[in-house]
Amino acid sequence: MLNALGVIVSGRLVQTDFQQISDAQYLINIPEADNVNHVVVFLTGTTPFAEGMAGAVYFSWPDPNAPPTWQLLGYISNSKPSAIFKISQLKKLDEVSNNSTINVFGANLPISHIAQIGVSIEPESNLMQQTPATTTTDTYYQFGQKMVENFFNFVSSFSVTQPQMVPNPNETFVPLSTVQTWFANFQRRLQQNPNFWKS
Repeated sequence: MLNALGVIVSGRLVQTDFQQISDAQYLINIPEADNVNHVVVFLTGTTPFAEGMAGAVYFSWPDPNAPPTWQLLGYISNSKPSAIFKISQLKKLDEVSNNSTINVFGANLPISHIAQIGVSIEPESNLMQQTPATTTTDTYYQFGQKMVENFFNFVSSFSVTQPQMVPNPNETFVPLSTVQTWFANFQRRLQQNPNFWKS
């Protein structure tokens, strides 16, 4: 399987230098991963997976104080021989919470100062039931986006112009421009890090 797997990082040469760490597990280093938004993991076509098997694709950001922990990106298979994975949000996700990380490649790996991609050959039926870490990030983003839009639309439906206002000493008024500014700032922060609200 060593020559059967490849990785493409945008703007770089194809990498195929996976290291075998067990009968069914392979690792490759991704240098300077802070500048990487997406990676493509693919089968080169030299050797297919065994019938019913697929490659679970994991990603690990370097932690200078601990062995790698892994986030499931998804999988590749004979019927889906390549996949593009967004990794730019995973570092932020890992910094906020380690709930999505697992120790799939064993605790006895040395501490890595470089990001890594791991491929673990597993039954495809098992992989189809697992939720990638990126799905959680996308779900947070979509929920946050819909919640903010709903709030903004609700508040906007009560807006009145200055001449339409009726004096009411028991009511507090907030200019709609203040809500619009908050809405724009929340959307910007949500795009930068869908988990910012956890901190």
